Amino acid sequence: MDSVKYCMAAAALCLLLGTGSAFAQRQADANRKKYDVAAYLYPAYASDDVRLRPFWPMGIGEWETVMTMQQRNPGHYWDRKPLWGYINEADPAVMSMEIEQATAHGVNVFIFDWYWYDGRPFMETTLDNGFLKAGNVGKMQFYLMWANHDVLNHWDTRLARVNESNVIWTGKVDRDEFEKICRRNIEKYFKHPQYYKIDGKPLFMVYDLPQLIAGLGGVAQAADALKWFKKEVKKAGFPGLELQFAMWSINLNYSGFDGGKTENPENDFIHTLGFTGTTHYQFAHFANVDQDYTAILEQVRNEWERIDATYDFTYYPHISVGWDNSPRTGHSAVVKNNTPENFAKGLRMAREYVDAHPDRAPLITINSWNEWTETSYLMPCNVFGYGYLEAVRKVFVDME
Repeated sequence: MDSVKYCMAAAALCLLLGTGSAFAQRQADANRKKYDVAAYLYPAYASDDVRLRPFWPMGIGEWETVMTMQQRNPGHYWDRKPLWGYINEADPAVMSMEIEQATAHGVNVFIFDWYWYDGRPFMETTLDNGFLKAGNVGKMQFYLMWANHDVLNHWDTRLARVNESNVIWTGKVDRDEFEKICRRNIEKYFKHPQYYKIDGKPLFMVYDLPQLIAGLGGVAQAADALKWFKKEVKKAGFPGLELQFAMWSINLNYSGFDGGKTENPENDFIHTLGFTGTTHYQFAHFANVDQDYTAILEQVRNEWERIDATYDFTYYPHISVGWDNSPRTGHSAVVKNNTPENFAKGLRMAREYVDAHPDRAPLITINSWNEWTETSYLMPCNVFGYGYLEAVRKVFVDME
């Protein structure tokens, strides 16, 4: 009799838990699924990069903009402070701590904003001296987003209101410079065991296509240069190159491309250049960010649906924490109500998008790990504590 009661109880428990049902199988599959949660990392929070000093003379990188906000704008509503302090992210011990915190909360890839100005790299110390020398670097992957935009006056808060569009350095490079950059990145970064790859192919992202095209001399010349880049990656022993671009209007509506003979010129433009995938860098690139976060998420959902219906290149979903760049300029459009709870809603949207596209790499991008001066960061602060990191953990580790 006891055995009968036991079996009945076990059956009831199985029914309650859904064991043996399609529901239980879905839950088990979800719990096993791995997501590549990639946060952009802005490498300006370093204390040992002499090339940062002209913009931030205190010697702590763009932490200076964060630290002096109230001094420059007394009584301004923006008053954020990092709970970890004004850390030097180019210090391997500091970066080791960040890797621990990131991976513990479900962020397993850093996308390093990567720069090249005046014939040489810029802001590489956080990657080279911090991340790559961290004792636990094996826990985390990384890839590069070439931030090939111009450097304007607004980087320097002393010049923020003085001819903001003045170009200090241009992001354009010619073919010789382009080849130098590519060869260097293949050898120095693509071959690193922690470099992020899709099907064995290193992933490399370009931020500004008009800048790339202008520097190389036109669409045909840019397409030829990128084709050469792919060949060089194969020569280095990889099966190919995953070439990604930042999805926003300037990268699709290029006036120099003749799309008169096609029904989808934007799609053909991207294929002509040879890009295979895309993601966003920031909600501000396509949405009205001067409103409530939940309203922005509706725009995001609509944008993803539009992309799926319009293009045949691969899109990887993106979620931004927020937007407010008043620390740099004193004024800004501002995302409202971007609480950790609402941010988690966006992350669940991204998870659902990935689950609905099982033929693609499970890559989700987040802006960002540390864009403090744009108020879009995961790092803990005086306002939300560890809330944003906890939101990532709940969605991608605990699978809530």
